[in-house]
Amino acid sequence: MTLDTTYKSGKSEGDENFPVASRIVSSRHRAPILAFYRFARAADDAADHPTLDAHSKLATLAALEETLLGRSDAAADAIPLREQLKLRDLSAQHALDLLKAFRQDVTKHRYETWEELLDYCRYSAMPVGRFVLDVHGEAKSTWAHSDALCAALQIINHLQDCAKDYRDIDRVYIPLNDLSAHGLGVEVLAERKASPALLACLHALAARTGGLMPEAALLPPSVADLRLAAETSVIIELARKLIDLLTARDPLSERVHLTKLQAGMHAARAAAATVAGRAFARFAFTKSTRMMPHER
Repeated sequence: MTLDTTYKSGKSEGDENFPVASRIVSSRHRAPILAFYRFARAADDAADHPTLDAHSKLATLAALEETLLGRSDAAADAIPLREQLKLRDLSAQHALDLLKAFRQDVTKHRYETWEELLDYCRYSAMPVGRFVLDVHGEAKSTWAHSDALCAALQIINHLQDCAKDYRDIDRVYIPLNDLSAHGLGVEVLAERKASPALLACLHALAARTGGLMPEAALLPPSVADLRLAAETSVIIELARKLIDLLTARDPLSERVHLTKLQAGMHAARAAAATVAGRAFARFAFTKSTRMMPHER
């Protein structure tokens, strides 16, 4: 959620679609979130390494797990997260779920259906939001809203990078049955420009991703922490704008990312609206509780 849920190799924190423990998040929560991000980045770099063989990639992921669980200190990138989990009495399960997704990236390069892709998101994306919610002490009842948002963020990235993923690492997250329904095979992702059939397929998937957003939109009002409500409102707004781009443009030949200026403007508007809405609701509640019985 707060983290970018794709952790693509070679990216720095400033290159992500979505905030990585942005300044909106309270400073007391930044350390565990950034430790989680570092762990996830290291795992992703291993899974997507251009020269390592599958055995070596899996060995690196195993070292991250062993270090996270305190059985080793071999993986330096797992130590800060291990320390933060102990300090805050948090479970390692969300990080372990991420490792399952990265192991899957090593061994599985194709997805047959939308449902199969969502199952991948269950491990590659949803643990991120759940971890951030746990760090903030939010109720588990918020998980369903967060899961929808995180899945949407993940699929947005898959659509943005569909050509690059195919060309660079022979990985295709576009469901094969959706391609087949449009008379296409994966090789069309290598073209410099999408055909009308591929555009129709990708635009339909973007619209389907948009179908996750009503559930995701329930997240900001459901969390208790005001800063987290503002942060998730920002992410939802950015996701909506990116989905709009992906339903109208060709990710093979056109820009399907927001500029920093665009992202900043949308973020500021969403955060301000959330803070103002919370303030108004608090004012209205306080006023109603102070009214005399005959005034009600």
